Amino acid sequence: MQTSITPVKRALLSVSDKTGIEVLAAGLVKLGVDIISTGGTSKLLQEAGIKHQQVDAITDLPEMLDGRVKTLHPKIHGGILGKRDKHAAEAAKHQIGWIDLVVVNFYPFSNNVKALDMPWSEVVEYIDIGGPTMVRAAAKNFDWVGVVVDPADYATVLDELQAEQGLAFETRKNMAAKVFALTARYDNMISAYFETRAGQDEACPAQIDLTLQKHADLRYGENPHQKACAYALGHAEGSVLSAEQHQGKPLSYNNILDTEAAWNCVGEFDMPACVIVKHANPCGAACATSINEAYQRAYQADSLSAFGGIVALNQPCTKEIAEAITSIFMEVVIAPSYSAEALTLFAAKPNLRILSMPTNQRAAWEMRFVQGGVLLQERDAHAIQLNDLQIVTTTKPSKEDMNALIFAWRVLKHVKSNGILIAKHDATIGIGAGQVSRIDAVDMAVRKANDHIAESVLASDAFFPFRDSIDRIAKTGIKAIIQPGGSMRDEEVIAACEEHKIAMVFTGKRCFRH
Repeated sequence: MQTSITPVKRALLSVSDKTGIEVLAAGLVKLGVDIISTGGTSKLLQEAGIKHQQVDAITDLPEMLDGRVKTLHPKIHGGILGKRDKHAAEAAKHQIGWIDLVVVNFYPFSNNVKALDMPWSEVVEYIDIGGPTMVRAAAKNFDWVGVVVDPADYATVLDELQAEQGLAFETRKNMAAKVFALTARYDNMISAYFETRAGQDEACPAQIDLTLQKHADLRYGENPHQKACAYALGHAEGSVLSAEQHQGKPLSYNNILDTEAAWNCVGEFDMPACVIVKHANPCGAACATSINEAYQRAYQADSLSAFGGIVALNQPCTKEIAEAITSIFMEVVIAPSYSAEALTLFAAKPNLRILSMPTNQRAAWEMRFVQGGVLLQERDAHAIQLNDLQIVTTTKPSKEDMNALIFAWRVLKHVKSNGILIAKHDATIGIGAGQVSRIDAVDMAVRKANDHIAESVLASDAFFPFRDSIDRIAKTGIKAIIQPGGSMRDEEVIAACEEHKIAMVFTGKRCFRH
């Protein structure tokens, strides 16, 4: 087994991402390395005047089958896979020359097949065959061969070759590890695309292959004594982890969870909306005719709890909102974009994290880790509409009440259960979240709503098991309730509403959020 520095006398370069390849090739030639190249990479090197051989000069065969076959040949793979101490005679017999360095990256499958209506005949052409085959071969034979799949490593390779006249064992081993991580991600990305196109996302898949890329080391976890890191799914899009950060300290573990909660909630609305989150629960949410008004109403819904919170906007952040936020303490702001004046104002608060997410794309599935396993479920994407609601009382809610109930339900979907939410004029005024009994959640929401509760509506994320909550609500001025229904005591609960002249509607769907 070869463990020392191995010289590099011949290199194969075949890349889709041409970043830095001219500099690398020129550096290799300067160090006396012979270069073999293919297709577009060869054309680029030729235009740059960099001396090299084309693959067909080695294989004595042209590229064929519309370029599908270029490097799949014993004179290429034998040169990569051969053990220098055991296979030298056989290689000489078959006129196979050693290839000591393989520099390859793949066709950008993910960038080219995002459009779901792309026909299969086009999709398959973006699946790289030769590239993964070559780098896997080189990585398997890392005792003798160096392999580079990341343009960020080009400078390191050139520096080591210049200093050591070869590549060290640890360098070759580390680069081989990168290869197998890359090919695993690449295959998973293609597999996920095929499963989606084949309709296999309609039911839970029999097997899930997760490829996670380290995104960042976090200062700590939920508490300072816990270590934490953030990892991103290699094929995932629309994640808070991929948001553009304009300023501020790195996101903490809790920041990431809270920001995702806020962003998902504000994404429920098409009209201007703002959601403020604390401890993964909305503490204020509002819709309005302008984003400025939506922010003000969301903040005023519970300004005490909003301190140190996460602000999510579904429209560009304005100068007026920036002025309001910079006058108080907030941890994170996330919006599709920001006016130049807003960014200038935020710059005066250098610790405030400012994120932008151009779209609110959410995966069809969501995943939770438990000890030794994973739970997978469909995301609760149901957007309740007026015709989904069943009025079960003789007291009828007005059209305005029905719209308020729908608003309340859409926010409630993002409140930890047991959850009760009280709303008025498309703004929350009281939220009871994460309580172990529904009546406790009612009491908390009523207390939060305080003097503003008259003429409001109430939403419950699951059915009322007894009439006791209705009796508590009766004296508050709440005029309409939305809940799933389905309790053994629905008639008792409806009777309580009739007695207190409170309108009640059933959704037929629960919206628990554990």
